[in-house]
Amino acid sequence: MAMGINFGREVCGNLSEAETREWLVTNGIGGYASGTLAGLLTRRYHGLLVAALHPPLGRTLMLAKFDDTVLYGDRFYPLHTNRWADGTVGPHGYRHIERFTLEGTIPTWRYACADALLEKRVWMQPGSNTTYVYYQLLRATQPLTLTLKAMVNYRDYHSRTRGNGWQMSILPIDSGVVVSAFPDAVPLRLMSDRAEVSTAHDWYYGYELVAEHDRGLDDQDDHLNAATFQATLAVGESLTLVASTEQPLELAGEVALKIRRNYEQKLLGIWKSSCPVDAKEPSAFISRLVIAADQFIVNRSSPDEPNGKTIIAGYPWFSDWGRDTMISLPGLTLATGRPEIARSILRTFARHVNQGMIPNRFPDEGEVPEYNTVDATLWYFEAVRAYYGVTEDDDLVQELFPTLADIIDWHCRGTRYNIHLDPADGLLYAGEQGVQLTWMDAKIGNWVVTPRIGKPVEVNALWYNALRTIAKLARRVGKPHQEYDAIADRAHARFVRFWNPSLGYCYDVLDGPDGDDASLRPNQIFAVSLPESPLSPSQQKGVVDICGRALLTSHGLRSLSPDDPQYQGRYGGDQQQRDSAYHQGTVWGWLIGPFVLAHLKVYGKPDQARAFLEPMENHLHAHGVGNLSEIFDGDPPMTPNGCIAQAWTVAEVLRAWLATEHS
Repeated sequence: MAMGINFGREVCGNLSEAETREWLVTNGIGGYASGTLAGLLTRRYHGLLVAALHPPLGRTLMLAKFDDTVLYGDRFYPLHTNRWADGTVGPHGYRHIERFTLEGTIPTWRYACADALLEKRVWMQPGSNTTYVYYQLLRATQPLTLTLKAMVNYRDYHSRTRGNGWQMSILPIDSGVVVSAFPDAVPLRLMSDRAEVSTAHDWYYGYELVAEHDRGLDDQDDHLNAATFQATLAVGESLTLVASTEQPLELAGEVALKIRRNYEQKLLGIWKSSCPVDAKEPSAFISRLVIAADQFIVNRSSPDEPNGKTIIAGYPWFSDWGRDTMISLPGLTLATGRPEIARSILRTFARHVNQGMIPNRFPDEGEVPEYNTVDATLWYFEAVRAYYGVTEDDDLVQELFPTLADIIDWHCRGTRYNIHLDPADGLLYAGEQGVQLTWMDAKIGNWVVTPRIGKPVEVNALWYNALRTIAKLARRVGKPHQEYDAIADRAHARFVRFWNPSLGYCYDVLDGPDGDDASLRPNQIFAVSLPESPLSPSQQKGVVDICGRALLTSHGLRSLSPDDPQYQGRYGGDQQQRDSAYHQGTVWGWLIGPFVLAHLKVYGKPDQARAFLEPMENHLHAHGVGNLSEIFDGDPPMTPNGCIAQAWTVAEVLRAWLATEHS
């Protein structure tokens, strides 16, 4: 694809550069494959097949990697790289990488071995726990022999393995082997279109995972060499290897590769057909975001919604979160021309509404959903509003309206965690000791880092917008709307309490246990960026200006002003250190979207607003290559961190960019 991202030896041959750039491919059901440009495992989450055994969850590492070696002439060329528990690196296969290219979402390596040039691609089959690894010999003056050791595992993707004494069943089958980690385990099929296969059972101990070490976590893992594949290639010939939990398998790599490429071209075609005439030729940046957006959309079926959808919050470690899903939905689905997916997601979450709240998280273990959030449900209203604005789908509004009305009723009379409408001023109160309810939700043991008990500014901006939304939808479907308008009018009138005239910006929280919180945080930007603003035009400008001067960085807004005594400009260390900095100065990429929309609303200059997004285009070449990161340091140079691919960052950058294009 024209939007390919390329790196040469200056990056690929430099381990410190190549191991900090990661790739990601997904399958649309929650499974994925991920690794580094160097081929080095640095995270417990890296692997060629992390299967979603209970889609979209139950993620299980089944194939960690192939250790690949070339024999060309009389010389051996290791193409793989490992770091061991004693800190040594060996072999140094990354030194043979001449070029890395990301074609769509397909990572592609070219290895130079003397005058031979060998190409490798990795992708997943849409809708299947199936990974393809495809080699093709592009140039040589004699045949080349390729040997690959399959390093398998069977563990939860959050865990690590200690292989001592673990005996797996490895049985030969036509074109490969089947590996069963234990009697009730899901079998892994490793197959090839042409390689000779031999079984093995050799544990490799002490892979050092440097990214886990940097995060203060257990940093060693073991993997089992279960089989060895070998094939000799002449120029132009190829070798396909397939790892899958399913059968039968398509072993023709060219056919499977065409299916994957056609899938991604279809995504771009859908987006182009949904855009105005003047946007038919998107930039490479926008095309890249459209393709990246699809990686977060996965199946979540239920008896009532067999084709249900949801959104993975971030790779490699998040599942689907209610808050992240609703914030991301407009950018990932509506901005990419796929409102039918938005419809499915809205219906899926409506079925899980309980006591006027949507779930914040579906646990990995498939347990009862968690409802510990005040804002996710209010973001649901904004997602419904955005969907209706694109589709005018009266049928869905009729279906959802009783749920929406029930949500408002629960909030007015009170629901979990002391979430209730304060009759004294018509603003929404939330929170109790020991619980984190807003998106600033870091918690260390029993310590809630930013409790924000009281009346958070963004919660009340969302509440006001939700009331305006349901009032408009009520009119549309012939339901009474006067009560919703009245509650909204009161919230609008009393929202002035948030304005701090002496500081020229909004309080972050009102009526907290210690009074009003005047900390300068980015949450007030939503009082401007959301469709209905409860602030005056001059106040809106004040919010945008103070956020721009104190919180704005190249990749998002800081979660706290650098002038605050609690500010932490670096994110890192063990879990306690990281969580204590998470919302105390760390930059959040997704907040650049609301800032751009607010700036556009206040200043009305699309080109100027769009310019704030340009650094994100360069960021596609770092951290999660072809994707956008979760967070960044608050201090320069704003090093990326957290998830290598975050749904709401991609969604909000895409949505904001398109808003400036179409203004």
